[in-house]
Amino acid sequence: MPAKNIIKFYLPNSIYHIYNRGVEKRVIFVDDQDCKVFLNYLKEYLSPPLQGQTLQYQKTRDLTSKYFEEIELLAFCLMPNHFHLLIKQKSKDSIKKFTQSLFTRYSMYFNKKYTRVGSLFQSRYKATNAINEDYLLDLTKYIHLNPSEYRKNLADAYSSYKDYLGLTNTVWINKNIVLDKFNSNPFVKFHKIKSYKDFVENFKKDIEDITL
Repeated sequence: MPAKNIIKFYLPNSIYHIYNRGVEKRVIFVDDQDCKVFLNYLKEYLSPPLQGQTLQYQKTRDLTSKYFEEIELLAFCLMPNHFHLLIKQKSKDSIKKFTQSLFTRYSMYFNKKYTRVGSLFQSRYKATNAINEDYLLDLTKYIHLNPSEYRKNLADAYSSYKDYLGLTNTVWINKNIVLDKFNSNPFVKFHKIKSYKDFVENFKKDIEDITL
């Protein structure tokens, strides 16, 4: 497993694991509404324009700019006091612009709802580059296993795991990049892993180095 690397420079057309927690490790998703609001923001940012609407029309609305042409969300997981996003960016500045807007917007919502002031997140978010196929697959495994301490059924968590299992088909999540690599991966073939679910839940070794 490659050592954890905190990214300072971003590359175009590359995949990054973005993660952060609440300041002082505080809870940042208190209830279901908070999770749904965060996910709705993701949906607004990453969904293509509605039929008959142009991107320029979308940008003139009283909403944040769209990023669906710049950002692809491959996987995610929301935990009570932190989050994980697996993102592929088109240009070297896409992630910076996207995360700054998303996290600022959610912080404003959270502070208003809970009548608080100040930063919600712990310093700057961290990022690691998915430098090869094996590491990419292990990152998705790590992300989807995160809720295992408090969710018996991982598919019930606020994560992209349901999409990877084929239980849902969220249009603003691109699971195919990972699943295509999974289906052709030598490790998967050698161990005769039958499904992505089998890979995540029964092959947990070597993911402990991917830590927050």
